[in-house]
Amino acid sequence: MPVSQTGYLFQCQLAVTVVVMLTRRLLQLFIGLAMYGISLAMFIRAGLGLDPWDVFHQGLAGRTGLSIGVVVMIVSFLVLLLWIPLRQWPGFGTLCNAVLVGVFADVGLALIPTFSHLGGQIGLLAGAVLLNGIASACYIGARFGPGARDGLMTGLARRTGWSVRVSRTLIEVVVLAVGWLLGGSVGVGTVVYALAIGPLVQLLLPWFMVPAAIPPALVPEPGASELPAGPLAAVDPAGAEPLARNA
Repeated sequence: MPVSQTGYLFQCQLAVTVVVMLTRRLLQLFIGLAMYGISLAMFIRAGLGLDPWDVFHQGLAGRTGLSIGVVVMIVSFLVLLLWIPLRQWPGFGTLCNAVLVGVFADVGLALIPTFSHLGGQIGLLAGAVLLNGIASACYIGARFGPGARDGLMTGLARRTGWSVRVSRTLIEVVVLAVGWLLGGSVGVGTVVYALAIGPLVQLLLPWFMVPAAIPPALVPEPGASELPAGPLAAVDPAGAEPLARNA
C-alpha cells in the first residue's frame, strides 16, 4: 500500500476512535450523574440516614424551604469558590456534576414513594448504595474532572500536605455535624454508606474507566509511515488531558 494511503488509513481509524471514545465518555458522565441524583433520592426515601454531605444538604433544605436538589446545586457552586485559593480548576464534568445531580435528585424524589415498613426501607437503602457506587464509577471513569466536593478534598490535601484520608475525614465530620444540627438525617444508612462506598467504587471502577491512551492497534509499527501532519495527528482519542487539573 502506498505510504500516503497508509497514513490516511491511520488518520481515519484515529478519527473514528476519537468520536467513539468521546461519545462513550459523555454518555458515562451524563448517565452516571443522573444515577447519582436518583440514588440520593433513594437514600432520602429509605429514611435510614444519609451520607455526610447529604445530611448537610437535607438540613439546609429543611431550614430554607428549598428543594434538596436546589440546595445541592447551590452548595456545589459555593464549594467551587473554595477551589480558588486551592488553585483548583473545574472540568466539564465538575460543572455538569454541580447541576445534574441536584436536578435528578428532585426528579427521583418526585417519582420514588416513601417506605413506611422496615423491609422496604432496607431494600431501598441497599439499592441506593449499589446505584451510588455504579454512578460514582461511571462519572469518575469518564475522566471529565472531579465533583466539587471531591476536588475540595484533594485540593486541601495537596495544599496542606495532609493525606487525602485526613482531609476527607475533617471535611465530612464538619459537614456531618453541621447538617445534623440543622436537622439532617443521621442513622444506620450513614454508617453503611461510609463502610461500603469506597470498596464498591474500587471494585467497579476498572469496568468503567475509559482508556487514556491510543489503542495499540492504531499505533504504526516500526518502519510504517507516520501519521500525516494534521489536527488529528496529536489527538488522544480518550482525551488523555483531563479538563480538570489538580496539579
